[in-house]
Amino acid sequence: MTHNILVVDDEPKLCDLLSSALSQNDIQVFIAGNGLHALKVLEQEDIDLVISDWRMPGMDGPQLLAEIKVRYPQLPVIVMTAYSTVKNAVQSMRNGAYDYIAKPFDIDELDITVAKALQFRDIMRDNARLRAELDEHAQFDSLVGDSPAFRRVLHAVDSVRESNATILLTGESGTGKEMVARAIHKHGNRADKPFVAVNCAAIPEGLLESEMFGHRKGAFTGAVADRVGRFMQADKGTLFLDEVGDMPLALQAKILRALQERVIEPVGDPRERKVDVRVIAATNKNLLDAVANKEFREDLYYRLNVFPIPLPALRERVEDIAPLARHFAHSLSANAGKRITGFSADALQAMAAYSWPGNIRELQNCVERATIVAASPVIEDIDLPAYLFASQPTERGVTTILSEGPGVPQDLDAALAEVEKAYILAALQESNGVQAAAASRIGISERSFWYRLKKLGIQIDKIVR
Repeated sequence: MTHNILVVDDEPKLCDLLSSALSQNDIQVFIAGNGLHALKVLEQEDIDLVISDWRMPGMDGPQLLAEIKVRYPQLPVIVMTAYSTVKNAVQSMRNGAYDYIAKPFDIDELDITVAKALQFRDIMRDNARLRAELDEHAQFDSLVGDSPAFRRVLHAVDSVRESNATILLTGESGTGKEMVARAIHKHGNRADKPFVAVNCAAIPEGLLESEMFGHRKGAFTGAVADRVGRFMQADKGTLFLDEVGDMPLALQAKILRALQERVIEPVGDPRERKVDVRVIAATNKNLLDAVANKEFREDLYYRLNVFPIPLPALRERVEDIAPLARHFAHSLSANAGKRITGFSADALQAMAAYSWPGNIRELQNCVERATIVAASPVIEDIDLPAYLFASQPTERGVTTILSEGPGVPQDLDAALAEVEKAYILAALQESNGVQAAAASRIGISERSFWYRLKKLGIQIDKIVR
């Protein structure tokens, strides 16, 4: 490895002597006649070691050392002095010098001191490189997975985190859209500002405008005080609009204006307020279909879809099930005061074979239950919910559906609908027909569960209890 050494001295003969003595063994020597000249060289060259005289006209050795420690704190400095007193040596070391040598110096002693300083420099560089690699690996520590499908997500997140571009996260319910949004905020240029999340599907339509933009006292019945809306709460930070596909059309126009013009109007207040927010939107719907059906504004879709990041379903990243399960078990067991060290091979196999329609949220619920009931530090297959095994080939499930001859669905969508229906029926039966309990069991919201019941034509009163 080639090293660059900067020699700083106002005596040309000494500089030539040092240059001659050091210009070997892959060492390149740069010369500076004073401290100011040395700083210019440091700005232009990648220097590994500075050897500086103690006394020089203008900026002397102590002043140069102090400046280097501020600008280049990892750069070692060796101080030379003809005044080899303990006082000067101790002072230079206290001020951050790596070592010192006395003039006139011994060549062998010089070689040893320089070699140690360069070794120190190499170690510091290696440590910095390793820290950078660890930081890169851990920078999205809340996003667990190493499958090709998920690596594409991590790459997209890394590409956009420092920008202010609007992001649209798409994917099935439970795929971790809010987790990804929080990671983008945490590792972006607004990390020290607020992250405000709004579930557009959970707020009654009549209150959404007030929730988003705020209102003035007396603006409507029940407005007993001024309210700051979510846009203002997220000012200078990130606003996460979850389930944006469920937003009413009337509100979509106002959201579009806020994104385009960066101004809002609280309900009951004609004055415009400037806002500076980075918007991350998320949906489990196909917004292009919603646009075609006149359920979503086309202009808002294109405003939100500046940087789309599709999130894969858990069944599309089977390699990540085991590390995700371990991650959840570690955090959940710590909160529960239990010690869970891992999963048995049978438990991991059962989880890998399951289709996880509720995705990561369902997996987390499953692991939480298993953590509670586990009798040993290792979670066994017997600790997992029974419905995981209902989809195994030995039970009535996909295998049965696809082997019924004339009743076999004619396309993939129909086949998946049959599997989903059987799965939801099993969850309802285990929950004694209670929708909220069944929705919680499979890790989706009650609204999503009700939507699936309606879509699949499942009637609760006909469920066998």
